Amino acid sequence: MKRITLLFLMFYSGILLAQTKTDSITLDPQKQINAAQRLLSGNYASAVTVGAYGEVLYNQPDGSSGELDVQRLVLLFGYRFSDKVQFVTEVEFEHVEEVFVEQAFVNYNVANGVNLRGGLMLVPMGIINEFHEPTTFNGTERPGMDNVIVPTTWREIGIGATGRINSISLGYQAYIFNGFKSAESDGAGGITGLLKGSNGLRGGRQKGIKSTVSSPTFSAKIDYYGIPGLRLGLSGYFGKTQADDDVKEFDGSRIGISMLGFDARYAYGRFTARGQFVNGWLSDTEQYNNLTDQDLGSALQGWYLEGAFNLIPQGKKQKLFAFARYESYDTHARTAGTLQRNDAYNRLDITTGLTYHIVSGVVVKGDYQFRSNADEGSEVANRLNFGIGVWF
Repeated sequence: MKRITLLFLMFYSGILLAQTKTDSITLDPQKQINAAQRLLSGNYASAVTVGAYGEVLYNQPDGSSGELDVQRLVLLFGYRFSDKVQFVTEVEFEHVEEVFVEQAFVNYNVANGVNLRGGLMLVPMGIINEFHEPTTFNGTERPGMDNVIVPTTWREIGIGATGRINSISLGYQAYIFNGFKSAESDGAGGITGLLKGSNGLRGGRQKGIKSTVSSPTFSAKIDYYGIPGLRLGLSGYFGKTQADDDVKEFDGSRIGISMLGFDARYAYGRFTARGQFVNGWLSDTEQYNNLTDQDLGSALQGWYLEGAFNLIPQGKKQKLFAFARYESYDTHARTAGTLQRNDAYNRLDITTGLTYHIVSGVVVKGDYQFRSNADEGSEVANRLNFGIGVWF
């Protein structure tokens, strides 16, 4: 018993020594970092770094019962093998019953401004897919377009390079990944399609779980930091979907994907703003839909604009942001062949509310969402949301 107690105390002491300082309410987007970047930052007291982020949410659609949920709890672990080689992993618990590995990669700093990475990593598309810790964005829920257009949390297994060229204020990322899985055998001689009109590519995420690889995909992003308070991002993703050997020979089992995204974040005084636009072009969707009896569109598009103002005077540690976000996203921006456009997939969300940072690393959120779509015959319930988020 004494030995177990001693081991526990040693482990607990190691965690205390390994903590890093978070910057969860940093207003300047040029200085804001995500969880993995914080683990790699070098701001630690030992080789082992431990942290976590998580959120508990309450959603109340108009006219329906509310739902309470431990939406996610993510445990962060980092290890420094040397000054140049580090390992980062994130283990995620969703809804108290599902466990996933969100990231697991080795980072090798080969030279100033050049890092090589390999493993399970986030695809650099838009803002939220890389910066989704609950203290880094306004709104109880992540933006809707970052659910169905950019299927957050979107991660793939691959290799690549990342770094920053300070002389021109430019950050870069470039990776070769495995890609979405588009179809699989149903075990009875038929084909099951994993991609569909309602949520686009989301159902094809392989999440690093025995991922099928039939062809590589390419992903890249550049960020510009040259103007004070402003951060601009341009991202791209190109390739074909994956399919198992017994499926990929079927005509239409795989589709081509080309995706471009632009994002911007800005901060001045107590005011912050951000915006994002993503467009995806999908090829061979007519053959895919004929094979799988799905309704996948041939183009996906989404965008949003958001503004926020801190109601507490500058210089105070606490911050209270009043914000509003307008977003439009459509997974049937275009359709191919005889597939008819479904106006219910053309959605509009207006979200307004408050984000209260009690202390760096702890946030309380409340907002109301006005939700609708372009189908005159359908109704989408507005929703009241509350949440508590932490990141350390």
